Amino acid sequence: MGMMSKMRSLTPIFIIGTGAFFALFMIVSNSDIMEVFGARSNNVGSINGKEISYQEFTKAIDTQKENQKAQTGKDVSDDNMDQFRDQVWDAVVTQTLLEQQIKKLGITVTDQEIKDVIMSDNPPQFLKQNFVDSTGKFNKQLYMNAILDPRNAKPLIQAEDYIRQTLLNQKLQSMILASVNVGEAEVRKEFINQNTKINAQYAFVGINQIPDSVIKYTDDDLKNYYNNNLDKFQIKSQRKLKYVVFPNIASADDSAIVKSTLQSILDEMKNDTTSFKTLVTTYSSVPYSKDTLGLNAFPPEADNLLLNAKPGDILGPVASRQGYALYHFLGSVPSNQPLVRASHILINGGDDKQNYDNAMKVYDELKAGADFAKVAEQVSKDPGSARNGGDLGWFGKGQMIPEFEKAVFSGKIGEIQKPLKTNFGYHIIKVTGKSDKKYIVEQLINTITPSASTKDNNLSKAKDFAYIANKDSFEKEAQLMNYKILETPPFTKDANSIPGIGASTYLLDFAFKNSLNSISDPIHTQEGFIVAKISGVIQEGVKSFDEVRGFVKSMVIREKKFEIAKKEAESIKNQIGGDLTKAPSIDPKIKVDTTGQYTPNTPAQSISFEYNFVAKSKTLKLNTVSEPIKGSSGYYLIKVLYRTPFDSTAFENQKSAIRQNLLQAKRNIFLSEWLANLKKNAEITDNRQKFFNQ
Repeated sequence: MGMMSKMRSLTPIFIIGTGAFFALFMIVSNSDIMEVFGARSNNVGSINGKEISYQEFTKAIDTQKENQKAQTGKDVSDDNMDQFRDQVWDAVVTQTLLEQQIKKLGITVTDQEIKDVIMSDNPPQFLKQNFVDSTGKFNKQLYMNAILDPRNAKPLIQAEDYIRQTLLNQKLQSMILASVNVGEAEVRKEFINQNTKINAQYAFVGINQIPDSVIKYTDDDLKNYYNNNLDKFQIKSQRKLKYVVFPNIASADDSAIVKSTLQSILDEMKNDTTSFKTLVTTYSSVPYSKDTLGLNAFPPEADNLLLNAKPGDILGPVASRQGYALYHFLGSVPSNQPLVRASHILINGGDDKQNYDNAMKVYDELKAGADFAKVAEQVSKDPGSARNGGDLGWFGKGQMIPEFEKAVFSGKIGEIQKPLKTNFGYHIIKVTGKSDKKYIVEQLINTITPSASTKDNNLSKAKDFAYIANKDSFEKEAQLMNYKILETPPFTKDANSIPGIGASTYLLDFAFKNSLNSISDPIHTQEGFIVAKISGVIQEGVKSFDEVRGFVKSMVIREKKFEIAKKEAESIKNQIGGDLTKAPSIDPKIKVDTTGQYTPNTPAQSISFEYNFVAKSKTLKLNTVSEPIKGSSGYYLIKVLYRTPFDSTAFENQKSAIRQNLLQAKRNIFLSEWLANLKKNAEITDNRQKFFNQ
């Protein structure tokens, strides 16, 4: 839903829809907004001195949430709110910086320019969209009637504001991009890259064939490489965090409330004629559907209910993977995909004879009346099923190993089978059910999520821990409270996410604004609340020679191998007389091959990452062996067998489109870099963590 209201009971109907960008512009730019919300004492941040109040920012968030819901039909989930707020904040920063640049450069839009846009034969889509018939024809007369109708004055003013801001942004963009152009040489190069077809033969001398043992180097070689490549050993400022997670997991009370709610719905249905589909639409967390499913698609608790149900019965509430469910049973149909349910006890842990003897002992106990489920829990070596008394649930053919599948599908229900040997050990199997039907159901599902009370309790625990840890010891208190301490590897300030934690602007901000051993307040993340301690501070600088000596050694050895490979390639070139196929007779390790036809923009697979090879092959003399050309792991001798000549006629036909594509790409890159630099050099204060830490 945009900023414009839908004009009802007016003839003609006049609807103006607006985008999220305009919505943010209206919020951030409205100089009168604080008259509504009060003084600027609650600021979430500032952008080059322009303060953004809490009220303005939450208004922007609400507007963006409405826009997203209108587009996707879904609300922003609690788990995604931190990330969503980051996106809104970035949009607010971007629009504010653009407005500041527009003002700085003196860019303006006249009323006549706005009028020309509105009155044109092709007005903006958001204005004309309701005046286009089913054939796509725009009814200009009906549109003009709406424009001139005084009842549409208010939405028209809003439309003018939107068009004004759009034109201002367009003028700013045009000014920024005025210096971006594409020369004839760039167009010609791209045409060649797209259209030139090449086939080349090559011999490759690889450095990986040269053993390290033949390479001689000195300490001076290593130190010279280090001193000449200091840029490779730069260290960015980094931090490490120890942290305790207080996960937002639904409690037993949350689960009980959901189950109780469904039970209440079920009780009401006994005295109500409302259709099940209507109830799903009203109460379900999952959209309505009517499904035909095998028993393996249902939770175990639903099995017996379905097997004994009559069409029209409502079953549940039943605990499912998604929460709690009610099932409206509509009937069953035959299935050509039979299912079986079985339990097993796996014996494995000694040699084959010992395993067999143990399996037979367990089998005899079961035949004598021992409880299968209890024995499975005690002795089975399959932990997944042992927890469930050996139960494997329902499954179809092709889901188990062949010998196990044969035993269960041929076995009788309730019979305990003699130990069956597989690669996993010995299985004692009991078939508990078989089905050749599918069940037609409607489902009403309520997911179980942490309640506000559960989250509050979780936050209280996190706050208590943070308080005590600050007073005493982070590690000691975590140990006393039996909280697990995790630790991140080092990360930089510009990291998109913190390893092990994920994206968290607040944690990044905390980590780089505080000193070693500082302890954070609880910070909300997708995992839950986190209390963190800065456990490592790595200052910006250059790694010492001793720290990188091993890496330097490997690089020096690699460079010296390249030198050897180049000399060998030169020697081979001098001996083969222009015939690359002779190279293996000089050195059997040399590989000779052809690329097959390729273009520079889509090189052959064998040379897809050999950029130097591809670049040189565009200009090498045909049918002549090249000088050694350095690749990623050795040197190439290249003979271009075929290369299509430059087609001047095709170039003239294509150059306009190529120029436009190149220009658009360069503009996109330039604009992106310009905006990134604008943000980098701006004075941006972000205090959102004071308001949105939970």
